[in-house]
Amino acid sequence: MTDPMSLDALSALDLHLTDEERMIRASVRRLVRERYLPQAAALFEEERFPKELIPELAEMGLLGASIKGYGCAGMSAVEYGLILQELEYGDSGLRSFVSVQGSLAMHAIAAYGDEEQKQRFLPEMAAGRLIGCFGLTEPDSGSDPGSMQTRARPDGDDYVLTGTKMWITNSPFADVAVVWAKVGDGDARSIRGFIVERGMAGFETPTIHGKMSLRASTTGEIVLDECRVPARNMLPGKQGLGGPLGCLSQARFGIAWGALGAAKACFESTVSYTRERTQFGVPIAKKQLVQATLADLASEIVKGDILALHYGRMKDQGSLSPVQVSLAKRNNVGVALDVARRCRGLLGGNGILLEYPAIRHMLNLESVYTYEGTHEVHTLVLGKALTGEDAF
Repeated sequence: MTDPMSLDALSALDLHLTDEERMIRASVRRLVRERYLPQAAALFEEERFPKELIPELAEMGLLGASIKGYGCAGMSAVEYGLILQELEYGDSGLRSFVSVQGSLAMHAIAAYGDEEQKQRFLPEMAAGRLIGCFGLTEPDSGSDPGSMQTRARPDGDDYVLTGTKMWITNSPFADVAVVWAKVGDGDARSIRGFIVERGMAGFETPTIHGKMSLRASTTGEIVLDECRVPARNMLPGKQGLGGPLGCLSQARFGIAWGALGAAKACFESTVSYTRERTQFGVPIAKKQLVQATLADLASEIVKGDILALHYGRMKDQGSLSPVQVSLAKRNNVGVALDVARRCRGLLGGNGILLEYPAIRHMLNLESVYTYEGTHEVHTLVLGKALTGEDAF
């Protein structure tokens, strides 16, 4: 039995990374493997997010990492992708926390807020002293955000918000929520973003319990009952669906990287298992069907890595399109979910135990497959781009 070849060696991705990129990846990898992985199974089982890690994530510059200024790290797109991949190697819930804080809540303020809003919120959010969430999805409005029912009624120097948002990561302990609402009786073109702060009357964030996926991520609702928000908390920079969709595109790019981290965690642990698990007198790693499965999975992970890096370089050059982001999210999450499921199979009965990461990642990826645009929606985005015909 010889030493196995690692995925990193197989992809040779390091040859195309800078010293700075490798250093950032190594520091996050160390944090995840020393501080998160030892408790990953317990956090999933207990349905608990490790809030005690937030100061460490902030100190490493991981909150709002791709934003320039305002106390943020100003990382490149590739650096940001690499850190999300390492975080999701630990758990999709850990990556989701960082994604929502940075790519959704902070990005919305950085991209569409005025200078006063940026100065008021971004430094505190980068430091982890203010936690944000992003309120777009509603109980009856998921893939069709233009059908949202949340309304913002102008009233003097305020807006009065009424509505409910659903499946909101971080909301139960968030200090600020970027909420999207239609102004008055307007249609989707009237949609505006509002920064709702904890303590404002009529703002509640009940927790959603009973999830079988993303259990180590705190998920809730946003309930707005005649919630009065000062006009100065309305984001002035974007009107219509372009605002929230721009934030989602930023988050989807990160997910395309992050999901591969979950795939790698499943793959590496499963390779180790097959080398140790003996059946019929030999390690099952010696069996042809096992090797064929691992060869297929490794090939898909490596291709996903190369796609993510290529698109990351394009994003840093300012040439990446939303359609390409859809392709990357659709492909890489689909790959990761397939890897997790097939690794679970190679583990046999042990595959359903939290002692091994495959079942945890498999269940988490069922949510990642759906959120930030379902697999089917991204399929239709690509279909429209390729044919010129709109199937929505």
